[in-house]
Amino acid sequence: MKTFTLASLLLLCPALVLAQQEVDRASTSPTPSNQQLDRVSVTRQQTDTDLRRREPVAKQLYGRDELDKYGDTQLSDVLKRLPGINVSGGQLRMRGLGGAYTQILVNGEPAPPGFSLDNLNPAQVERLEVTKAPTADQSAQAIAGTLNIILKDAPRVVQKDLRLGMSYASEKPVINAGFTYGDRIVGGLGFVLPISVYQWNFKNELDGERLTNANPVAPAVRQHVSSEGYDRAHGRGINVSPRLNWKLGDDETLSLQGFFVSNRFRNEGENTLTKLADNDASYTPRALNETTHNRGTFSAQRVNLQYNNRFGEDRRIELRAGAGSGGADFNFDYEGRGGLVPIQRTTSGENRNRNATLSGKYSQYAGEAHTVTVGGELERRTRDEQRRTVENGNDLLPGIEGQPFNARITRTAFYAQDEWEINKQWSAYFGVRHEELKFQSEGDRDFVGSSDFQSTSKVTTPLLHLNFKPDPKGRDLVRASLTRSYKAPDVQQLINRPSINTTEPLAFGNTRTTPDRTGNPELKPELATGLDIAYESYLPAGGLVSVGVFHRRITNLIRTDQPRLTTVPWAPTQRWVITQINLSKATTQGLELEVKGRAGELFPSLFDPATALSLRASLNVYRSSVSDIPGSNNRLEGQQPWQLNFGADYRLKSLPISMGFSAQIAPDYEVQQSALQSQETFPARSVDAFAMMQVNKQDGVRVSVNGLFQPKQGNRVTFADLTDFTLNERKPVAWWSVNWEHKF
Repeated sequence: MKTFTLASLLLLCPALVLAQQEVDRASTSPTPSNQQLDRVSVTRQQTDTDLRRREPVAKQLYGRDELDKYGDTQLSDVLKRLPGINVSGGQLRMRGLGGAYTQILVNGEPAPPGFSLDNLNPAQVERLEVTKAPTADQSAQAIAGTLNIILKDAPRVVQKDLRLGMSYASEKPVINAGFTYGDRIVGGLGFVLPISVYQWNFKNELDGERLTNANPVAPAVRQHVSSEGYDRAHGRGINVSPRLNWKLGDDETLSLQGFFVSNRFRNEGENTLTKLADNDASYTPRALNETTHNRGTFSAQRVNLQYNNRFGEDRRIELRAGAGSGGADFNFDYEGRGGLVPIQRTTSGENRNRNATLSGKYSQYAGEAHTVTVGGELERRTRDEQRRTVENGNDLLPGIEGQPFNARITRTAFYAQDEWEINKQWSAYFGVRHEELKFQSEGDRDFVGSSDFQSTSKVTTPLLHLNFKPDPKGRDLVRASLTRSYKAPDVQQLINRPSINTTEPLAFGNTRTTPDRTGNPELKPELATGLDIAYESYLPAGGLVSVGVFHRRITNLIRTDQPRLTTVPWAPTQRWVITQINLSKATTQGLELEVKGRAGELFPSLFDPATALSLRASLNVYRSSVSDIPGSNNRLEGQQPWQLNFGADYRLKSLPISMGFSAQIAPDYEVQQSALQSQETFPARSVDAFAMMQVNKQDGVRVSVNGLFQPKQGNRVTFADLTDFTLNERKPVAWWSVNWEHKF
């Protein structure tokens, strides 16, 4: 106990010194004889949990402690360990719903087109904000929730950090490095310059199997093929996110934020197809050996200017302007050998994105209890895309498959909100937002499946958030939200042009497991009415226990229709084709449990209060149903029944070493995608761990591993007759890292 007391005093020493300095300055300043000195208080630094409790709406906050803990070089690795979040195929999923249901913001604005979580190093991020119900001042395209990535701000003191690391997953190690330099200079200017360079190298073993009709005009001919191979992805990149702050006055600031990323990537793979014994004797597989090579680049640039001014104590204004551009190009080579006809196919393409944004909001206190805010946003985006496929020296469907097109998207929004402090126990947040999206695309009208279309979506979203404190002097909260949110179809879903599945030659037809795709310009946005209720208990030593439930009722659900065999103008035989349609409605609901804190506070009978052990766990249970899909597994696409996360962190007393682990588990599950088609997704589990040694005040060494004990991942798509199916499996590998961190 004496050791714990001494440690506490040592931790308090800097605060006590600052407090004494404040007293000394006050005692030497001239003061009227009838005026007393201000009282000096010593307070601990606010934690993420403290900030979360003070938010007017339900929001989870994660700062530097969570971002730095495992020494991650990709933001997606940080996110997959957070409650109610998982990352699948590079897509962020909240509440088990696909990436299109989750909104990603960077500094409160929509992420740049083509933005990937793997392109951002956590060292460039100040904090993460996760909200499950929308607010009026942010776009309501967030049926599952919103992730707001706040980039690093200019520090109050000089900051110089350097990190060098080496990682290994397969074949050969890769390096990563990051440097951050921040300072305050004369004239109220401050800046921060984070730079990250990184490499990646992943290899997955692949297995597959497919049983289907070999030809739609001869249903009796069966094709049963197994496949075995690998794919490998490697590349390098750099990103920079400089920020400049200029304090023009006591309540007036101007900031300039930049974000730049550039990648070069290469993917390659081999696949061997084997004809199984139950194949029809007259059928020969088209290609027995396949090799693929894909290489390309991606880049994005964005600059934002923000002006803030507080007029007195009751009014403030915020103005923003931003512009960005970016794009990607690729060259994909495919070679098939051993079939009836050798195939050499090259697909090349490029896309370019440009966008500009303007926004502003004005806030004013209305009496002592209300803060009223009004604002508006304008965004303009353009996308140019072209693609060409050459097979055995001839263009494959010129002007149809991947024809060039230009798309323009204009988004306008207006909103108003009122934050009302009703009394010491109740507070409320009222808001309404009207958002309009206009899509316009142009292509060559002389070809079938022209890209010409126009579409407009208008959505008005009322919002209500309530907070209740059972004890006015306590820390516990009951939060409730009644909101409306939506998901608009994207350009690729709207364009009425075919995308040809090149697995099957046009001359012989395709199968229902390898269909072509076409867009649907008549798609409407999905609308969701949501109810969220949560009880949050904030423990005295900084722990948290949270229990929440949610419900969403979705109308105009967008779903892929079942494959249909039809006559098409782009092939001499009938082709199986899929498109997306609006269904009537769906519902999803769930239970969300979260516990975190020091072991001595959570389990006082088992652990001493001084034990430097922190525990955390979350359990999320989801249920959903789609009314137009029959069967017991008619759940929303990709939504697992439950997800369990748990972990612990421990700091040794005898040595300057800290360590921890985090585990994620989700079961296998089946989704009835249509009356004829279902998909089974395999179970997922993963363990991450780290150990950190502080060598001295400036230097630390961190060893970590991501993705231990992962089983085979993949899915199996089956049709109702249980004869046609497609099975895809891959075996991921763990990612080991060693990082050296130095603070100047």
